[in-house]
Amino acid sequence: MFFRKKTESVTEQQPQQTSSGLSPLDSLRAKIEIAQLPQEVLDVIKNEFAKLEKTDTSVAEYGLGFNYIELLLSLPWLESSRDRLDLIRAQSILDTRHFGLTQVKQRILEFLAAKTLCSKARQTVLIVDDEEIARTNMIHILTKDGYICHGAGNGAEAMTILSEEEVDLVVTDLKMEQMDGLELLERVNQIRPDIPVIMVTGFATVGSAVDALKKGAAHYLGKPVNFDELRRTVKEVLEKKLFVRMGKGPILCFTGPPGTGKTSVGRAIAEALQRRFIRISLAGLRDEAELRGHRRTYVGALPGRIITELKRVGMNNPVFMLDEIDKIGQDFCGDAASVLLEVLDPEQNVHFNDHYLEVPFDLSRIMFIATANDLSKLPGPLLDRMECLEFTGYTEREKVHIAQQFILPRQLKLTGLTKDMVQFSQEGLVRVINDYTRESGLRHLERKIADICRKIALLHLKTNGKNLPILVDVPMVSQLLGPREFQREAAEVEPQIGVATGMVWATTGGEIISVEAALMPGSGTLILTGSLGEVLRESAQTALSFLRSQAGVFDVSPVFFKDTDIHIHFPAGAITKDGPSAGITIFAALLSLLTQKPARRDVALTGEMTLTGRILPVKGIREKILAAKRAGVQLVLLPSANQEEVESLDTDVLEGIRIQLVTNADEIVEPVFGRQTFILAS
Repeated sequence: MFFRKKTESVTEQQPQQTSSGLSPLDSLRAKIEIAQLPQEVLDVIKNEFAKLEKTDTSVAEYGLGFNYIELLLSLPWLESSRDRLDLIRAQSILDTRHFGLTQVKQRILEFLAAKTLCSKARQTVLIVDDEEIARTNMIHILTKDGYICHGAGNGAEAMTILSEEEVDLVVTDLKMEQMDGLELLERVNQIRPDIPVIMVTGFATVGSAVDALKKGAAHYLGKPVNFDELRRTVKEVLEKKLFVRMGKGPILCFTGPPGTGKTSVGRAIAEALQRRFIRISLAGLRDEAELRGHRRTYVGALPGRIITELKRVGMNNPVFMLDEIDKIGQDFCGDAASVLLEVLDPEQNVHFNDHYLEVPFDLSRIMFIATANDLSKLPGPLLDRMECLEFTGYTEREKVHIAQQFILPRQLKLTGLTKDMVQFSQEGLVRVINDYTRESGLRHLERKIADICRKIALLHLKTNGKNLPILVDVPMVSQLLGPREFQREAAEVEPQIGVATGMVWATTGGEIISVEAALMPGSGTLILTGSLGEVLRESAQTALSFLRSQAGVFDVSPVFFKDTDIHIHFPAGAITKDGPSAGITIFAALLSLLTQKPARRDVALTGEMTLTGRILPVKGIREKILAAKRAGVQLVLLPSANQEEVESLDTDVLEGIRIQLVTNADEIVEPVFGRQTFILAS
């Protein structure tokens, strides 16, 4: 029994043959021999394989080493997909997949245009040969192929030309007086390492070829030169250089409210470029080893997610989306955001170090696209490495168009309905948008349309299609979705004393808020509630101090704060609020309270107020105006310093609402309280 078990154990430990009849080790050796890899990687593989040959197959180190070599062989060190440099096609794909987003589409088309011009630019070749006939012939041949050619009789002349002209490639003879080819090669590598050098010589030997290649020559040709081989070699070397130069991808960051199309635009970009698409979510990521991998000394070590995904797609230049980059966590396992400082830095990601690989991997060809809702949560150095493109909220007109062209066809298909069975009127869609959704994006709108389609599908089966086609108009929307979920607050609420309407900008887009102020007996205390941040608290104190300093001007008792307390509240106390833009709104609420004059609720304000009454510019103007329109606001008061931003807005953003620009606090009195009854002291 013992002998049989021992025999079975030994048999299991022996290497099994593959389907080709080779042992796993021999099969791995064959893969190494034909692999086209960078020399640095090949050296690591050969060293690891030499250790593997001396390792017993029964020990754990054998399996670890075997898997490590297989991973290195399977990574796309040199495999890149060619970009489809077709601007018309790219424009068509981006327009078909997404409506609007002009800035984002423009940036991608600019990237393609730059690559197209680079690919069409004529390249310059420097021919260095002390034989005039050979030099003239090579110049003649390459000039006919469209290259700009310069000639030099020796290395010294070549160095002079290199200092004066922009050269893409050097073709040099090996044996020359004053400065031979090898010395010229060394000098070029020192001053212009980006210029490849092709060595040509009549003393072609294996030793001289190896010596030239070791010193950095891109290729080696013997004399007499075969012109077809010269053409082919020059073309291959210059194409490789051009591909490397054009290969560096931009590092973009899409920022905006949820549901505005950030992730789906990334897929459309990959399709337009004909690149592979990778998406990983960074939400909740805490361990930096998830991105950088574990060192091989640990049991169960694996490469990071970046290397793993590149292995999966088999290309080293995909469109790589880092989704929810603003939601990265941090704990005792390290700071995952610090890894991204290397990944997203064009100067560092050429040599990205994964702990498992222990060999630098070039990430510079990847087009990285990060997405975020709130840029304020990103570290400054990380934000500095990315080009941010803002995804703004959609207007009512844009939502209707997107619903008709994209959302409705998709939901009809998912529920088995057709256009002949159900039709949506434009008024019905507007009713869904205004009364059943309150968002900058489209996710909730799509859920409501899906809800309507499911109900119609059920109705169709119950009635055997007798009521078809069904028109989804305003009454039908109310019948299917029930009572409306959102009210148009500003348009339907009566003016109140001590209450003013403000506009805020959050990660979810623009929103309307009410600022409430109340007066009560006390000892001169300012009470602030509503989960307010430090900046917002200081804005309230500034507004109150300004009003106290100008009490006589506004017909307010100079000692109104002596024996009273003022309570300022921001409703929705469970939601944290901060920022300076509510300063002018707080001032309006306090002025209404102390003068007992109601403020108009269909007038919304935003702006930071100083202690002297000046109104400073704020951000998120477009989102705030859209939020005001959704709430039924008639007039929006904005800082005059935001005039250029207002003028750049699309017509449909400003349609149906009036904009008034203000510079000082006195300018809000008439529009908010009606006929001007206060004059600010000069």
